[in-house]
Amino acid sequence: MSDYLIPVFDLGGVFIDWNPLNLYRNVFDTEEEAVWFVENIYSGLWNLEFDAGKLYADGIAELCARFPAYTDQIVAYDKRWLETIAGLFEGTVAIHEELIAADLPTFAITNYSKEKFQLTLEKYDFLKRFDGILVSGQEKLVKPDYRIYHRFLDRYSLDASSCVFIDDSYPNVVAAEHIGMKAIHFENPAQLREDLIGLGLPLKSE
Repeated sequence: MSDYLIPVFDLGGVFIDWNPLNLYRNVFDTEEEAVWFVENIYSGLWNLEFDAGKLYADGIAELCARFPAYTDQIVAYDKRWLETIAGLFEGTVAIHEELIAADLPTFAITNYSKEKFQLTLEKYDFLKRFDGILVSGQEKLVKPDYRIYHRFLDRYSLDASSCVFIDDSYPNVVAAEHIGMKAIHFENPAQLREDLIGLGLPLKSE
């Protein structure tokens, strides 16, 4: 398919500046209240259930039943979900555009709710420029489960050794390496650009 390694990106934390605190800073009056809520009511494990395929209606109802005093704030995580996104990492979007201009195929494997991915797809046109995106909520598998990587390779008829995987989560990077991909632990767009250049991808150095 390509003389170069094929880039396979994560989305949240690599392209998309996503954090539940982006929303809850708007919901609560103080930073302390927002942080307390995210640490004690909302949880990463609860959110991961949506990434694994649970419907928001079900997950929201279950958490409201556990914490009825916070019903309005919990419901906001569904109704005002787009506020969890502060914007895009434009440096990564620029890298992606350069790769496309060089006629490289680009892909993504993302832990994302099926419902909220559709919302995000409608908002950000750059997502339509990938050759393929595997969404955990559609597959009912989440990174770093090895099976989601194998499913991706099968879906797009790729060899692990032909791919370079980019993710801001270290466990997800380790899993990709375990199945035979090259992998980059994303820290910022400038670092990513230099790491991809180091692997021979056709990008301009900055």
